[in-house]
Amino acid sequence: MSIQELATQVEQRLSGMGISTELALGEVTIEVPMEKIVDVCTRLRDDAEFAFEQLIDLCGVDYSEYGNGTWTGSRFAVVYHLLSQSNNQRIRIRTFLNDEFPLVNSVIDVWASANWFEREAFDLYGILFDGHPDLRRILTDYGFIGHPFRKDFPLSGNVEMRYDEEKKRVIYEPVSIEPRINVPRIIRDDHRYENAEAGE
Repeated sequence: MSIQELATQVEQRLSGMGISTELALGEVTIEVPMEKIVDVCTRLRDDAEFAFEQLIDLCGVDYSEYGNGTWTGSRFAVVYHLLSQSNNQRIRIRTFLNDEFPLVNSVIDVWASANWFEREAFDLYGILFDGHPDLRRILTDYGFIGHPFRKDFPLSGNVEMRYDEEKKRVIYEPVSIEPRINVPRIIRDDHRYENAEAGE
């Protein structure tokens, strides 16, 4: 079926679950209330009309600086990318979370492949997955402070680590490098780019 037909089927078969659909980037995107995420994912997997047997990706998103700061919705979301090999279809699910305490139910009982994806979203964004059997950091060190993919995380980090010869172990210290500034330090007054912009 076409992506438009898939969107229509999703709206019809999942009506009453508070979902909305849109077509974006050549795929159907379903927006799901966070309390319904497991129910919707289970239906998409088990309904033969959809048969989304495979979770191919799950990631966190921080919208706090989206649209040059004009975003007014929830700060955090989790996005799920599903594949139906039977029907040769893909679909995207997005659910928004509470800003102060980003928590959503784990889908690990729907797709076992969610395990490490959810751990990654926890590690990098601080998103919690209720029901995950082993939610701990997966990419950063156990002593790491903060969540490095959040937009308010400093580019230089909070701490640095090094091996101390006297103590014979790795130690953590405050960051000693100068904070990086992402604005140009030189402003050119010679108008060198005006001709290029005009197409000359």
